[in-house]
Amino acid sequence: MYSLNVPVPSSVAALASRLATDLPTAHTRDRGRHTLGVKRLGGDGPGEYARLEARTREALAGTAPFDARITGIEVFEEAPVGSSPVVYLAVESPGLRALHEDLCTVFDPVDDIEGEGYSPHVTIARGGDPAAAQQLQAREIDPIEWTVDELIFWDSERIEPVSGVSLPA
Repeated sequence: MYSLNVPVPSSVAALASRLATDLPTAHTRDRGRHTLGVKRLGGDGPGEYARLEARTREALAGTAPFDARITGIEVFEEAPVGSSPVVYLAVESPGLRALHEDLCTVFDPVDDIEGEGYSPHVTIARGGDPAAAQQLQAREIDPIEWTVDELIFWDSERIEPVSGVSLPA
């Protein structure tokens, strides 16, 4: 499965990694593996990737950089897919939402997590103790703001970027 993601700044990745230490029984991501999902693209074969990338690059034509902001810690108590709870950094970004909506006209939205169900976030951890997740959610954090001027094509099987695209200023 391939997706289009936002690479997060090191300050966001470092925050997610620090917060994950308070969830010792949950599955966490290694630092450097944190991203912000924009849209799942589908596909699972090498030949499929080239087609998906070309189609996505065409859809991105004219997309300008946009602002994003980490606003707090939230929890999906019951994730539609995978283990629960999911503790995450909530992201506020009208530009990201608009891009997601545009891409949903090119690639079918995934039920329950895209389209109307889209909730921009950076995952801190999945599974583990629900009480610990609730405790972490109650913690206040300082907002982190940045300008998104690059997107990456992400390979979820290998858990790494495949290529990137810069957004023209």
